[in-house]
Amino acid sequence: MSTAGTIDRPLTHDPKKQAPMKAATREPAGSATRDFTTSAYTSRQNRTREMQLIPEAMARAHMHERLREAEAARPAERLMAARRMQRRAERASLRARRALAMAVMQ
Repeated sequence: MSTAGTIDRPLTHDPKKQAPMKAATREPAGSATRDFTTSAYTSRQNRTREMQLIPEAMARAHMHERLREAEAARPAERLMAARRMQRRAERASLRARRALAMAVMQ
């Protein structure tokens, strides 16, 4: 294959610099002219390579979406932790007040 990089070790991890994953533009069936520069083997190889790269692109998009969801969930998790700590501090404050009141009463 003439392209640099492989599926397992791509030349770049930047999706913008990778080969496009869309079908090549072709002339309609029954066209008078025919493209002689692309052989059937080359087009089959490109289609196979593109089809093999589709799961990687889907996994990349899935991972990006999971990261975005995690980033969005972090403030909510921090708020829940802060409320938990506030309740714990309030209970400790009440225990201290009771202990002080018991000490003063005796």
